[in-house]
Amino acid sequence: MPNILDALAEPSPVGSTDGPEAPAVFDALLTPNRSLSRLGFFVLMAVVVGACGTMAILFLAQGAWPVVGFYGLEILVLFWALRQNYRSGRVYERVRLTEGTLTLERGDDRGPLAVVTLQSYWARVQVIDADEHHCEVRLTSRGQFHRVGAFLSPGERVDFAAALTDALDRVRRGGSTA
Repeated sequence: MPNILDALAEPSPVGSTDGPEAPAVFDALLTPNRSLSRLGFFVLMAVVVGACGTMAILFLAQGAWPVVGFYGLEILVLFWALRQNYRSGRVYERVRLTEGTLTLERGDDRGPLAVVTLQSYWARVQVIDADEHHCEVRLTSRGQFHRVGAFLSPGERVDFAAALTDALDRVRRGGSTA
Protein backbone atom coordinates (compact mmCIF):
# COMPACT_ATOMS: atom_id res chain seq x y z
CA MET A 1 0.00 0.00 0.00
CA PRO A 2 1.46 3.36 -0.95
CA ASN A 3 2.15 5.82 1.81
CA ILE A 4 -0.38 8.65 2.07
CA LEU A 5 2.40 11.17 1.64
CA ASP A 6 3.14 9.75 -1.82
CA ALA A 7 -0.15 11.31 -2.96
CA LEU A 8 0.98 14.80 -2.02
CA ALA A 9 1.97 17.14 -4.78
CA GLU A 10 5.36 18.74 -4.65
CA PRO A 11 5.27 22.40 -3.62
CA SER A 12 4.89 24.68 -6.59
CA PRO A 13 5.49 28.39 -7.00
CA VAL A 14 2.49 30.43 -5.96
CA GLY A 15 1.24 33.13 -8.28
CA SER A 16 -0.64 36.28 -7.33
CA THR A 17 -4.05 34.83 -8.20
CA ASP A 18 -5.84 32.61 -5.73
CA GLY A 19 -8.83 31.29 -7.62
CA PRO A 20 -9.61 27.72 -8.57
CA GLU A 21 -6.68 27.73 -11.01
CA ALA A 22 -4.15 29.00 -8.46
CA PRO A 23 -1.11 26.76 -8.09
CA ALA A 24 -1.33 24.40 -5.15
CA VAL A 25 1.21 24.46 -2.36
CA PHE A 26 -0.26 21.22 -1.03
CA ASP A 27 -2.69 18.89 -2.78
CA ALA A 28 -3.68 15.54 -1.30
CA LEU A 29 -6.29 13.10 -2.53
CA LEU A 30 -7.34 10.82 0.33
CA THR A 31 -9.11 7.55 -0.48
CA PRO A 32 -9.99 4.51 1.63
CA ASN A 33 -7.86 1.40 1.23
CA ARG A 34 -9.55 -1.64 -0.29
CA SER A 35 -7.29 -4.66 -0.08
CA LEU A 36 -9.45 -7.00 -2.17
CA SER A 37 -8.74 -6.40 -5.86
CA ARG A 38 -11.22 -7.03 -8.67
CA LEU A 39 -9.49 -10.31 -9.47
CA GLY A 40 -9.53 -11.23 -5.78
CA PHE A 41 -13.27 -10.54 -5.69
CA PHE A 42 -13.90 -12.93 -8.59
CA VAL A 43 -11.65 -15.62 -7.10
CA LEU A 44 -13.35 -15.31 -3.69
CA MET A 45 -16.83 -15.50 -5.23
CA ALA A 46 -15.81 -18.51 -7.37
CA VAL A 47 -14.49 -20.36 -4.31
CA VAL A 48 -17.63 -19.55 -2.27
CA VAL A 49 -19.97 -20.54 -5.11
CA GLY A 50 -18.00 -23.76 -5.66
CA ALA A 51 -17.99 -24.69 -1.97
CA CYS A 52 -21.64 -23.78 -1.44
CA GLY A 53 -22.64 -25.51 -4.67
CA THR A 54 -20.84 -28.71 -3.66
CA MET A 55 -22.43 -28.70 -0.22
CA ALA A 56 -25.85 -27.90 -1.69
CA ILE A 57 -25.59 -30.88 -4.05
CA LEU A 58 -24.62 -33.17 -1.15
CA PHE A 59 -27.59 -31.99 0.93
CA LEU A 60 -29.92 -32.25 -2.06
CA ALA A 61 -28.77 -35.84 -2.68
CA GLN A 62 -29.70 -36.69 0.93
CA GLY A 63 -33.16 -35.16 0.51
CA ALA A 64 -32.54 -31.96 2.49
CA TRP A 65 -33.60 -29.71 -0.38
CA PRO A 66 -34.48 -26.63 1.78
CA VAL A 67 -30.78 -26.24 2.62
CA VAL A 68 -30.05 -25.40 -1.04
CA GLY A 69 -31.98 -22.14 -0.70
CA PHE A 70 -29.93 -21.11 2.32
CA TYR A 71 -26.68 -21.67 0.42
CA GLY A 72 -28.05 -19.49 -2.39
CA LEU A 73 -29.00 -16.83 0.15
CA GLU A 74 -25.49 -17.00 1.66
CA ILE A 75 -23.95 -16.33 -1.76
CA LEU A 76 -26.28 -13.39 -2.41
CA VAL A 77 -25.61 -11.82 1.00
CA LEU A 78 -21.84 -12.11 0.53
CA PHE A 79 -22.08 -10.59 -2.96
CA TRP A 80 -24.24 -7.71 -1.65
CA ALA A 81 -21.87 -7.03 1.29
CA LEU A 82 -18.81 -6.91 -0.95
CA ARG A 83 -20.59 -4.60 -3.42
CA GLN A 84 -21.49 -2.23 -0.56
CA ASN A 85 -17.88 -2.32 0.61
CA TYR A 86 -16.62 -1.37 -2.86
CA ARG A 87 -19.24 1.37 -3.15
CA SER A 88 -18.09 2.92 0.13
CA GLY A 89 -14.51 2.73 -1.15
CA ARG A 90 -15.26 5.17 -3.96
CA VAL A 91 -15.42 8.14 -1.60
CA TYR A 92 -12.59 10.62 -1.49
CA GLU A 93 -11.45 13.76 0.27
CA ARG A 94 -9.24 16.25 -1.51
CA VAL A 95 -7.37 18.80 0.57
CA ARG A 96 -5.89 21.60 -1.52
CA LEU A 97 -3.89 24.50 -0.14
CA THR A 98 -3.09 27.60 -2.15
CA GLU A 99 -1.62 30.87 -0.97
CA GLY A 100 -4.97 32.19 0.29
CA THR A 101 -7.32 29.24 0.67
CA LEU A 102 -7.53 25.76 2.11
CA THR A 103 -10.18 23.73 0.31
CA LEU A 104 -11.68 20.47 1.53
CA GLU A 105 -13.69 18.64 -1.11
CA ARG A 106 -15.61 15.47 -0.33
CA GLY A 107 -17.08 13.32 -3.04
CA ASP A 108 -17.50 9.95 -4.63
CA ASP A 109 -17.43 8.50 -8.14
CA ARG A 110 -20.35 10.74 -9.13
CA GLY A 111 -18.39 13.92 -8.29
CA PRO A 112 -18.04 16.40 -5.44
CA LEU A 113 -20.67 16.20 -2.70
CA ALA A 114 -19.45 19.03 -0.45
CA VAL A 115 -16.79 21.71 -0.71
CA VAL A 116 -15.55 23.74 2.26
CA THR A 117 -13.21 26.67 1.72
CA LEU A 118 -11.22 28.21 4.57
CA GLN A 119 -8.78 31.11 4.61
CA SER A 120 -5.34 29.58 4.87
CA TYR A 121 -4.17 32.17 7.39
CA TRP A 122 -6.87 31.24 9.92
CA ALA A 123 -6.93 27.50 9.22
CA ARG A 124 -5.35 25.17 11.78
CA VAL A 125 -4.82 21.42 11.84
CA GLN A 126 -5.68 19.64 15.08
CA VAL A 127 -4.90 16.04 15.90
CA ILE A 128 -7.16 14.78 18.68
CA ASP A 129 -5.74 11.84 20.70
CA ALA A 130 -2.69 11.43 18.45
CA ASP A 131 -1.39 8.44 20.42
CA GLU A 132 -4.69 6.55 20.31
CA HIS A 133 -6.08 4.27 17.63
CA HIS A 134 -9.20 6.42 17.29
CA CYS A 135 -7.25 9.67 16.68
CA GLU A 136 -8.99 12.33 14.66
CA VAL A 137 -7.70 15.06 12.33
CA ARG A 138 -9.65 18.31 12.22
CA LEU A 139 -9.35 21.40 10.10
CA THR A 140 -10.42 24.33 12.27
CA SER A 141 -11.10 27.95 11.43
CA ARG A 142 -12.97 30.61 13.35
CA GLY A 143 -14.73 28.25 15.73
CA GLN A 144 -15.77 25.65 13.16
CA PHE A 145 -14.11 22.29 12.51
CA HIS A 146 -14.21 19.68 9.79
CA ARG A 147 -13.01 16.10 10.26
CA VAL A 148 -10.61 14.84 7.62
CA GLY A 149 -9.37 11.36 6.76
CA ALA A 150 -11.58 9.31 9.06
CA PHE A 151 -11.00 6.29 6.81
CA LEU A 152 -7.19 6.52 7.05
CA SER A 153 -5.14 4.46 9.46
CA PRO A 154 -4.01 6.28 12.64
CA GLY A 155 -0.43 6.56 11.37
CA GLU A 156 -1.58 7.96 8.04
CA ARG A 157 -3.75 10.52 9.84
CA VAL A 158 -0.80 11.76 11.90
CA ASP A 159 1.49 11.88 8.83
CA PHE A 160 -1.13 13.75 6.83
CA ALA A 161 -1.69 16.26 9.64
CA ALA A 162 2.05 16.89 9.95
CA ALA A 163 2.47 17.44 6.21
CA LEU A 164 -0.51 19.80 6.03
CA THR A 165 0.63 21.73 9.12
CA ASP A 166 4.06 22.16 7.54
CA ALA A 167 2.50 23.45 4.31
CA LEU A 168 0.26 25.88 6.21
CA ASP A 169 3.28 27.17 8.11
CA ARG A 170 5.18 27.74 4.85
CA VAL A 171 2.25 29.69 3.41
CA ARG A 172 1.96 31.84 6.52
CA ARG A 173 5.68 32.62 6.43
CA GLY A 174 5.23 33.78 2.86
CA GLY A 175 7.29 31.07 1.23
CA SER A 176 5.41 28.41 -0.64
CA THR A 177 8.42 26.20 -1.21
CA ALA A 178 10.55 24.40 1.32
